Amino acid sequence: MPTFQYHADVFARYPNLVGGVILAEGVTNGPTPEALREAYLAEQRATLDRIGETPLSELESLAAWRGAFRAFGVNPTKYRSAPEALLRRLTKKGDIPSINILVDLMNLVSIRYALPIAAFDTKALQGVVTVHFADGSERFTPLGQSEVEHPEPGEVVFSDETGLVVARRWCWRQSDESAARANTTQAVITVEAQHPGGRGDVEAALDDLIGLLEEYTGGSFTVGVLTPDDPAI
Repeated sequence: MPTFQYHADVFARYPNLVGGVILAEGVTNGPTPEALREAYLAEQRATLDRIGETPLSELESLAAWRGAFRAFGVNPTKYRSAPEALLRRLTKKGDIPSINILVDLMNLVSIRYALPIAAFDTKALQGVVTVHFADGSERFTPLGQSEVEHPEPGEVVFSDETGLVVARRWCWRQSDESAARANTTQAVITVEAQHPGGRGDVEAALDDLIGLLEEYTGGSFTVGVLTPDDPAI
């Protein structure tokens, strides 16, 4: 039975979409060790040097996500994709705060490739997680809050079989229930691209993530690249 999948309608509207997925089991999360903290800071400095004065809106991968957001009716300057929000924080503030091992690993690789990367704790999830167009009945609790929201009909969400949303506006915000915390041991990790040729970036990001996860979290991993011909893992 699949654990994670894309609805066919999403691939139909977004033909350049490539989704990389890691199913992680038996991982150990917790405070970021000094070696990882140093690697994370080094990646931030390298990213700033690489971007230079280039506007974020001109980066190919981020521009493609802006187009994807517009296609389901969301203003991408009001609701920025996760990688654009990270890079905006980095270029404006000069650094991205450390959270924990899993979050820092996701953010490290996200800024390296300017792609949305997320780790969803599976404890609260039931059945298959599907990327699909919302009908508005689904339930979303923002990170750090308790009040339940409902997505706008037509926006892209990740939700389980009960309608519990783990990500709104595709890669804009993650839910409180799915956040990677110190006691996270199982997670679904996603890497996505919308730009032409994005599969190579997704595959490279997956390789980097596996290496970092093996080094810092341990565990076992199942990896897949999802496309219209192979939409589930």
